[in-house]
Amino acid sequence: MILLLAVVVAAALRLAPAVAELTVVEHPPKTEGSLNVLAVGDWGRRGQFNQTLVAEQMGLVGEKLGIDFVISTGDNIYDDGIANTSDPLFKECFTNIYTAQSLQTPWYIVLGNHDYTGNALAQQDPAIREVDSRYLSIAKSFIVNSDVADFFLVDTSPFYLKYWNSTKYDWRNVAPRDTYIETLLKDLDDALTVSEAPWKIVVGHHPISSACEHGNTTELQQLLRPILEACMTLSYCLLSFNFCLPIDLDELRN
Repeated sequence: MILLLAVVVAAALRLAPAVAELTVVEHPPKTEGSLNVLAVGDWGRRGQFNQTLVAEQMGLVGEKLGIDFVISTGDNIYDDGIANTSDPLFKECFTNIYTAQSLQTPWYIVLGNHDYTGNALAQQDPAIREVDSRYLSIAKSFIVNSDVADFFLVDTSPFYLKYWNSTKYDWRNVAPRDTYIETLLKDLDDALTVSEAPWKIVVGHHPISSACEHGNTTELQQLLRPILEACMTLSYCLLSFNFCLPIDLDELRN
């Protein structure tokens, strides 16, 4: 099962400052200040496991909302990512599935653990965008600045200690773990602190707390959660392991 989240944001324009440490992508909202986003995760199944059905519904919802972009929360290509930028799995899992006109928008991509068991760097290689220009895995972690909301895409797989006990993960540009995580958390903390966006949405692949079979992620509870709480981040959003925590915009407006 693949879950789908539609986040609809409408507010006055405000500019979020750029942060040097994390790459910032500027994606302004519509002229009237609204922003419509779809988020999806755990999807790269070559059309199987209901992926095609979900893609069809995404197309319908995307057309109705007039979406600005899509956020992917990882596990983009099952079971082991892609081997290189010319791997046919990429088109079989992405280009040939999400064909609706409304989905021909930028897709901002974060990696999941299944992406790391393949060639993780291939998904971020500019050559992949020559295959499909929508696929924007800009960096392992980065920010999408939409004025009314800042989206902080966070690379959560390296936090998971048990992954480091296996040789199948592609930790190039990540190892050593402690240094990578320390730097990432500092950069995220700095970016959240200076952000002036009305809404701050942190996106990751793994759950911080979850009632599903995978349970809580202890490493994220210990390391990431305190930063989110200190910055009063409005939402941690994931569509990983069939679980999602969306923003309740009606509650926020009240």
